[in-house]
Amino acid sequence: QVQLVESGGGLVQAGGSLRLSCAASGRIFSINAMAWYRQAPGKQRELVATITRGGITNYADSVKGRFTISRDDAKKSVMMQMNSLRPEDTAVYYCNIVSGPINYWGKGTLVTVSS
Repeated sequence: QVQLVESGGGLVQAGGSLRLSCAASGRIFSINAMAWYRQAPGKQRELVATITRGGITNYADSVKGRFTISRDDAKKSVMMQMNSLRPEDTAVYYCNIVSGPINYWGKGTLVTVSS
């Protein structure tokens, strides 16, 4: 059974940085895209960043220039460096791994940015 476990969330002051990591355990035969999503209180889950198997990245406009997504296929991991954090970045962050027709999700890690 495949499980994704996120880590790296926490409380940080505005302007600070955090690094999120997500590692998959279990057998995944072929990983395609990896991504990070977030869900703020009272809001819908939104896509934050994606990275393809070839390393092409895409970001939500709200995080461009501040967040950087990366992946390590050997470790079945996806990371995201978050700099210049803002209070509006406060949310539960979820990692997502796509393998063929299957979407795997982590349970989320809370990021809180204080003003």
